Amino acid sequence: MKTMLINIKELIQVRETGILKVSGAEMAVLPTIKNAYLLFENDIISDFGSMENCPNQTFDELIDATGRVVLPTWCDSHTHLVYAGNRVQEFVDRINGLSYEEIAYRGGGILNSAQKLNETSEEEIYEQSKVRLEEVMKLGTGAIEIKSGYGLTVEGEIKMLRVIRRLAENYPIEIKATFLGSHAFPKEYKENHAGYIDLIINEMLPKIAAEKLADYIDAFLETGYFSVEETERIMIAGKKHGLIPKIHVNQFTAIGGIEVCVKHNALTVDHLEVVTDEDIIVLKNAETMAVALPSCSYFISIPYTPARKMIDAGLPLALATDYNPGTTPSGNMNFVVATACIKMKMTPEEAVNAATINGAYAMGVSNTHGSITKGKKANIILTKPIHSFYQLPYEFGSNHIEKVFIEGKLIS
Repeated sequence: MKTMLINIKELIQVRETGILKVSGAEMAVLPTIKNAYLLFENDIISDFGSMENCPNQTFDELIDATGRVVLPTWCDSHTHLVYAGNRVQEFVDRINGLSYEEIAYRGGGILNSAQKLNETSEEEIYEQSKVRLEEVMKLGTGAIEIKSGYGLTVEGEIKMLRVIRRLAENYPIEIKATFLGSHAFPKEYKENHAGYIDLIINEMLPKIAAEKLADYIDAFLETGYFSVEETERIMIAGKKHGLIPKIHVNQFTAIGGIEVCVKHNALTVDHLEVVTDEDIIVLKNAETMAVALPSCSYFISIPYTPARKMIDAGLPLALATDYNPGTTPSGNMNFVVATACIKMKMTPEEAVNAATINGAYAMGVSNTHGSITKGKKANIILTKPIHSFYQLPYEFGSNHIEKVFIEGKLIS
C-alpha cells in the first residue's frame, strides 16, 4: 500500500542514512524541508522531498497536509510501563512533605509496586499495560523500551517480561525489553545483598536468557540501592547472557557509577540529575548515551538533568519519560519535550533531536527509527494545522497531534 502526504508545511528531522545520533552543537541543527511531500509503502519510508519534485502517480491513499507539520514518532527509551495498580497514596504523601527516600523506608516505592505485581495475575497485568501502551502510541510514541523490576522474585520478573513480549507481539510498535531485577532489594534480602544478587545471576538470568525475554540489563545504581561494585557484578553477568547494560545512575548522588557503566560499554546511563565535571569527561570519551527524564524531576520535585552543561560540553543527550507508577505516572513524550525546553533550557531543535534520533540510539534502533530517512520505518506524526513545530513545546498543555502512523498503520 502506497500512502502519500502532500503539501506538508514542514517535514522535520530529514536525515541521510548512517547518522545514528547527534552530539553537542549538532543537536541544535534539525534538518527540515518546507512545502514537502512524503511517501511510504506499507511500513517503510520510500521517498520525500520538495513539492516541486513531487512524483505524479497514483497512490492508495493521498493525504493533503496543508498547514501541518510532519515529524518522526517519538522514541521513548526508558519506561516502566508494565506494572499493577498505582501509587496514588504516595503522591499525596509527597504533597504532605514526605521525601522519596522516606516513602521507600516506610515500605512504599518500588517495594509497594512489587507487592501489587506479585499479587496480580499475568493476564490482568497485560490488560492494564496494554491500555497504557495504546495511550502513548496515540500521543506519538512509535518505539518504546519497557523494563521489568517490579517482580523482585524469579516468578515476578519473568511474569513481567512475558507481558512485555506479548505486547510486542500484539502491537505494531518496536518494543525493547530490559531486565531490571536489580531495581531494589526485597525485604527478605535487606540484610543479605549478596544473596539477592546470587538469585539474579544464578536463577533469574538463566531463565530469562533461555526464553529470550530481554534485550538489556539494568540496575538502580544509587546510594541505598545497588552499589557500584554490586552493579558491576550484575552488568558482567548480564553481558555473559548477551544483555547490554542500560543503567539508572546519578539520580540523587554521584558515587562513581557513570565511570563503571562506561567501562562496561553501557548503551545508556539514565537519570543524571546529578552530574559532576568528572562524569562529563568520562562520557565525552564514550559511545554511551546520556538519557534525561525531565518529567520525573517535575513530578517528584528533584533537580533536572543539567542539559545545557552537558550539550555545551559536546555530549549527546536523549529524552525519555520514565513512565512508572511512583515517580512519573505519564508516558506523554510531548510533555517531556516541552519540559526539556522550559525547565532544562534545551532549544526545540535539541529537544526533538533528543526525543527522536538520540532516543532511537538509546534503545538500539537507530537503523530503523528516529528520523525521516528512506528505508526506515514509516513512523509518522502528523500535526494539526500549526504555525511552527515550536508550538509543540510552547503550548505544552495542548495536543497538536492529528494523526499517528506506526509502521505505516494509522493509530486510532
